[in-house]
Amino acid sequence: MLSFEDDAPMIGLRTSAPAFTAAGAVERAPLSTSGFVPVETLQRVRVEDKRVINGKADVNQLVPFKYKWAWEKYLAGCANHWMPQEVNMQRDIELWKNPNGLTADEQLLVKRNLGFFVTADSLAANNIVLGTYRHITAPECRQYLLRQAFEEAIHTHAYQYIVESLGLDEGEIFNAYHEVASIRDKDQFLMPFIDTLTDPAFRTGTPEADQELLRSLIVFACIMEGLFFYVGFVQILALGRQTKMTGAAEQYQYILRDESMHCNFGIDLINTIKLENPHLWTPAFRAEIRELLKKGVELEYRYAEDTMPRGVLGLNAPMFKEYLRFIANRRCQQIGVEALYPGAENPFPWMSEMIDLKKERNFFETRVIEYQSGGALNWD
Repeated sequence: MLSFEDDAPMIGLRTSAPAFTAAGAVERAPLSTSGFVPVETLQRVRVEDKRVINGKADVNQLVPFKYKWAWEKYLAGCANHWMPQEVNMQRDIELWKNPNGLTADEQLLVKRNLGFFVTADSLAANNIVLGTYRHITAPECRQYLLRQAFEEAIHTHAYQYIVESLGLDEGEIFNAYHEVASIRDKDQFLMPFIDTLTDPAFRTGTPEADQELLRSLIVFACIMEGLFFYVGFVQILALGRQTKMTGAAEQYQYILRDESMHCNFGIDLINTIKLENPHLWTPAFRAEIRELLKKGVELEYRYAEDTMPRGVLGLNAPMFKEYLRFIANRRCQQIGVEALYPGAENPFPWMSEMIDLKKERNFFETRVIEYQSGGALNWD
């Protein structure tokens, strides 16, 4: 829980009266001992004063817009609103309880998926609310981060809803990130980057600190949301394509749509920070990012091996090695670093269709779904 006694700087709040020059212009007051950053409360925000990090403009003034891409993503996220309980899970329940419904390998795949995802989105939400949001000084970007945090909560709700619907052992599923090595290793890789941003003593404003922030943003946008989620998405959506676990697959469709936008927003945020702070994007820093992406591919491939020890659904772990390399190259391209695995191809072209199309086909009713507000959807 956030403490209002925390000494982290809060942009946009004035702790002392503004000082005036002889000409009547407002001068910036010194940093107060409480850690608050005073601003020129009598002066309107100018577009040119806005910056994604280390900005001095009042973050409470949303307009004039400078980062319209962030506002447009916020609006798109709102238009894509949905809730888990709108999805009918009855067919999944019947299939799960049927002794001849799913194989042991298919059941393991589902449980491993849920074991990773039920806590992954909570980690992502904590990283946004307790970390990233504090250090971003562009109100348009903050607006999207608030929407993203809510969507992470919806995703956690969705996985809990699936667990509850299937009658799974909640203790087993929710503790998998402690007890299953392939899941634990991914989360332990992420934790130092969460700790960096959520540390109350962390401040941006120096090249070293700004690189720490940028590094953490890249890990979460390009590795967590842009890589660690994709084995699980393929697996559950592959089940749906075979008319198995169709309710869970339908929810994963919505989650994939949300996470794709989270990843794209994060990449836009990263590239804007690079543009505004080119001194951060050093050769040594780029080399470090490439090594982190390699480590991410390695960890996610171990997870693929753990979830599919014998192959299932026409899938096997080696197929995912190529897929993860393909995705890693894509992330490198998006943030401007050299590809890690030249020539890697996508063995699951149908996943690109899932991500790219604005309309998705419902797996078990073969009808088109418009991603608008959940209340407007008819699940009968």
